Amino acid sequence: MSDLFWLTDAQMARIAPFFPKSHGKPRVDDRRVLSGIIFIVRNGLRWRDAPTAYGPHKTLYSRWRRWSGKGIFARMMTGLAAKHGEEKTVMIDATYLKAHRTATSMAGQKGGRGRLIGRTKGGMNTKLHAICDSQGRPLDLFITAGQVSDYIGARALLSGLPNVEWLLGDRGYDADWLRDALQDKGIRACIPGRKQRKMPVKYDKRRYKRRSRIEIMFGRLKDWRRVATRYDRCPKVFLSAIALAATVIYWL
Repeated sequence: MSDLFWLTDAQMARIAPFFPKSHGKPRVDDRRVLSGIIFIVRNGLRWRDAPTAYGPHKTLYSRWRRWSGKGIFARMMTGLAAKHGEEKTVMIDATYLKAHRTATSMAGQKGGRGRLIGRTKGGMNTKLHAICDSQGRPLDLFITAGQVSDYIGARALLSGLPNVEWLLGDRGYDADWLRDALQDKGIRACIPGRKQRKMPVKYDKRRYKRRSRIEIMFGRLKDWRRVATRYDRCPKVFLSAIALAATVIYWL
């Protein structure tokens, strides 16, 4: 039995509306090429090591770079996630993704600016900020350099929050401005207070335990090797890898 990954007819039907229109010469078989891209991203292979069943590796890489640059894979995830149907609870959190030396190499750009890679105690990292629903399915993703605070990710994701009753987050999101912003949206915060707060903050401890689902989500995303380790210099391409993994795991 083959260990290769192949998209099914039903899966292709779900993502086909997000494909860009083909101009001029028809594209090479979408199912074969996209299945090959998924196989590469999931297993962390070099493009030249792609199984021959998926066709020329240059075709896979060319499609990956072109569609990533256009934001196609990110739109696939957000488009499918938009039908989440969540009305009760969302969760916010962030996790570190280690950057490989091929991503941190500064040869291509003086100072490495704009790559969203930063130095932390754990080395060179990129930080993934995410919103997920009560089932632990990702709804929105945002990446920053590793040393950037959780507040920056929260600000970026705040405008896209769905109309729900609760937002769950850890102590890293305990800020008065965030609580006020959530209140303005009619969302109740379930966020424990920082230890240095003079006035303790009450929160629903039983509800807070459900936050483990976003940790599980991060774990499943990191099972994809090109997500757990960042090999891509371009942040838009790396975000595409994360969005593709989220799409296949949770929305297809």
